[in-house]
Formats: sequence, structure tokens, C-alpha cells
Amino acid sequence: MNSAILICRCFNLPDPRQYGSGNPGATNVLRLGGKLPALLTLCGDVSKGAIPTMTADYLHFSPWGLSLVALAAVLGHLFPVFFGFAGGKGVATAFGSIFAISLPLAVSLLLCWLAGARLLQRSSGGALCAALAAPALGYWLAPAYLPLMLALCAILMFRHGDNWRSWHLPPK
Repeated sequence: MNSAILICRCFNLPDPRQYGSGNPGATNVLRLGGKLPALLTLCGDVSKGAIPTMTADYLHFSPWGLSLVALAAVLGHLFPVFFGFAGGKGVATAFGSIFAISLPLAVSLLLCWLAGARLLQRSSGGALCAALAAPALGYWLAPAYLPLMLALCAILMFRHGDNWRSWHLPPK
């Protein structure tokens, strides 16, 4: 399920895949409908990563098992069956999964995201900073999850390729 599309339908907003950046995520919903729909979208996307990963942790999955659950949640967000495999960028869902695995790592990556977004004046700038920092911070704060951090870094970098190529344009 895609939180942005569902929230936009509930608020009678246009389909976020057809407007703004074309990305069904919280940042585009913020542009289309304001703070409340964007916050609800963000919460939905974070929950998609946090709930299954927390459940797996509660069931005492190994770090590899938790990593696979987290990766499945992110990939499910990127390629949702019910919306023609056209999903979001995965940042919020990845954050939710990381939050469930390691609070210090999640907080550190959130600070990287905030610094990058502020410095580069783009949400995608925050995503770039957090994605690039994830392997190093993961190695330091949650070494058992380094393979997951490397995978998430690669996925997020790939999914944000269009954003990197458009940085010569002014922020939206």
C-alpha cells in the first residue's frame, strides 16, 4: 500500500504520481496538500518499515533475519503490487526499519538528513547525506547491520538518481 496515494485520496488531492515531482512521498504530498497530509504520509511510510521490523525483533529474529525483513519492507514500498510497482523513494520506510533496529543509528541518520536537507535546501539532499553516512554509522553503532546499511545506501542512491541529475535546477 502506498501511503501518499491513499492519503491524497482521503484529502481529495491529486494523485502525487501525476503532479509535483511525480514521487508518491511525503515531500510531494507537502507540496500538494500541506502539512497534515504530508505528516500522515510520513507516518504511514515510516510505519511500513518499523512495524514488520519491530515484529521480527519481538520474535527474536537474528540480525540477518531482521535485515531481510527490513529490506523486504523497503522493497515493498518501492515496488508496491497494488499500485503497478510504482512506489516512493524509500527514505521514510528505510528510516522506520532502522529505527526498529537501532535507535542511536536512526537518530544519527536523522541528524544527517536534517543537516543535508538544510545545507542543500532539498529533501533529496538530506537523503543523499543520510544514505552516504549509513554504512559508516552502521559499522560504528550497529555493526551486525552493516550489510543492510550498504544495501539501503545503494537502493536509496539508485532511487534518487533523477534528483541528483536535476540539482542544477532551483529547489521546488
